[in-house]
Amino acid sequence: MAGLEFLVLDVFARERFQGNQLAVFPHAAGTSDRLMQDLAREMHFSETTFILDNKPNERGWPVRIFTPAREVPFAGHPTLGTAWTIWDRFLGRRADSVLLDLKVGVVPVEIHDGGERLVMTQVSPEFGDACPHARAARALGLEPGDIDGRFPCREVSTGLWFLIVPVRTLAAMKRIRINRAEYERLAGKMRAKAVLAFCPETEDPECRLHVRVFCEYYDVPEDPATGSANGCLCAWLVRERFFGTPAVELATEQGIEIGRPSRLLLDGREQDGRIAVRVGGRVVPVGRGVIG
Repeated sequence: MAGLEFLVLDVFARERFQGNQLAVFPHAAGTSDRLMQDLAREMHFSETTFILDNKPNERGWPVRIFTPAREVPFAGHPTLGTAWTIWDRFLGRRADSVLLDLKVGVVPVEIHDGGERLVMTQVSPEFGDACPHARAARALGLEPGDIDGRFPCREVSTGLWFLIVPVRTLAAMKRIRINRAEYERLAGKMRAKAVLAFCPETEDPECRLHVRVFCEYYDVPEDPATGSANGCLCAWLVRERFFGTPAVELATEQGIEIGRPSRLLLDGREQDGRIAVRVGGRVVPVGRGVIG
């Protein structure tokens, strides 16, 4: 391994040292699967990405995404951060969009405001099984009454499955403590291996929803900003008419409990029976280094 360069970015952040950390290896052509996994484990961010060529193929820029534990077909903040890297490093900041060729498929990312805001269009959502409220509450260390019984706890995927759990209050959100045995029992019964809990009370008045995401299965106990999970939330909000409309456009806050405050911009709407999901935010460069 001869001198692999990596970049460190904070995604869905307003400034450095907020949002979700991402390591990007921009020159990863020829890197083996094992080395990519080893590098992701060594970086130990929620995800690490690898750009496999310095030019796009017929589908887009080939990219792979790894958590410290395993490869994933899609993740939100790695998609935005890697698109920003391609725009900055390979396209000379002269493009207004970037196509990523991911395991989940082609994901387009729009570049707005001179790179200050990036927006991805996620693949069409899938809706899976519902989960009993009491079971979801046990996994989160909550009481059944803390879950909003008007709406289902349900699996959703826009490339990666998450269980969406509506919680009544911010106070209950603050009390969440994962019950590992119940979480593993839940994950063993569902396609969703991670949980997004949310409530309609926030700390930031500019945000509409407070979000926490738990990904023990991927070796990420709590994630500070999760674009894939928020995309699933966006689809869930539209389908369940949480705000009483077939369209939502709002900001969510995440990561506050672990000292990485994040802001994610959600835009979802249903038309002709299909739900379209877009998730955006800011990418802040932090540093660079070399391994090997």
